[in-house]
Amino acid sequence: MSKTIVGIDIGTYHVKVVIAEAADTPGVPPRILGTGYAESRGLKHGYIVSIGDVSRSVAAAVSQASKAARIKVKRAYLGLGGVGLEESFARGETVVERGDSEITERDIPRAIAASEKALAPSATLNRKIIHTIPLRYTVDGVKVLGHSPVGMKGMRLTVETLLITCLERHVNDLVEAVEQAGVEVEDIVAAPIAASFVALSKMQKRVGCVLANIGAETLSIVVFEDTTPISVKVFPIGATDITNDIALGLRISPEEAEQLKQGAVLGAPFPKRKIDDLIAKRVNDMFKLVESHLKKIGKDELLPAGIILTGGGSSIQTMPDLAKAVLRLPSRIASFADGAASKMQLKDGSWAVAYGLTIWGLQGSDMEAPQGGGSINEALSQSWKWFKKFLP
Repeated sequence: MSKTIVGIDIGTYHVKVVIAEAADTPGVPPRILGTGYAESRGLKHGYIVSIGDVSRSVAAAVSQASKAARIKVKRAYLGLGGVGLEESFARGETVVERGDSEITERDIPRAIAASEKALAPSATLNRKIIHTIPLRYTVDGVKVLGHSPVGMKGMRLTVETLLITCLERHVNDLVEAVEQAGVEVEDIVAAPIAASFVALSKMQKRVGCVLANIGAETLSIVVFEDTTPISVKVFPIGATDITNDIALGLRISPEEAEQLKQGAVLGAPFPKRKIDDLIAKRVNDMFKLVESHLKKIGKDELLPAGIILTGGGSSIQTMPDLAKAVLRLPSRIASFADGAASKMQLKDGSWAVAYGLTIWGLQGSDMEAPQGGGSINEALSQSWKWFKKFLP
């Protein structure tokens, strides 16, 4: 029997659910069995203000997807976004275990664990670590070329890691909302990383790029270099802010403003130049935040594949040009017309997170943990699973 996997993306505007089936041929994207969506209730800027309302929205979306796929949903992978998502960087060091100084797979999780312990208490206060991503290794102070130092010789192994954290209360509330809807949460994945599985190509990840997911109330970005995510950030600004600016600037209802934002022509004559100016001002503010973050991590104007836009807010016609002007980088809307996305029947960029969660889950389910017990084997398994998802 083919394995099925479910992805749930709880956004501020919509809850989206995708049910996918693993392909018989390795490397072929999963086949979509059913999708469902419902209007989100009980969220603000991606965080929960009413668990009950969110649970009812999840239940409605899951029910719709279940009917389409003719499968009862029991477990799912959950996308985690919102302004509570943050990043921290840490450095950990361990003494090589073997007497002949050869680095083995047992040394890697001990170095990673040391980096987590090295985090400042303020970075983990009321927060939960979602992903621990090894960025680079050094052996006795010499940088390791490639993703693994296994087989090299040295006395000390050092690792620099990116740790993606989220407010623990937010994580617990999301899980509780999903479980109240009758669905067990198998794993939690940062939403920007889940979206990257369908919005970015291997080439874009390898040479360096930034993926910007423009949601209703949040703008989330993930920066890739050498196939590895090196930074994740969420800003409390989104497409709804553009709609509100148009409504206030033209003194019209939010419903009319939303239509104008999408390029509709309404009965009353509204000057196109003023509409474009209102959109441009807010979008410029959004990409100035992205530019500031890229400067902070030393990657401004240094990402050859540029910025790739996805999410519901990316449908605004002038968005790519405005991003290019502010960031001075190549800019494009994520293409779903070819590659994995087309085979997955991806509807538009707003479904990227939900579809990406199914790929994450299917790839993770194909990997066996090392034999034997203990936390070291478990940590090594998780580290290997992480890298295998991104390797070409």
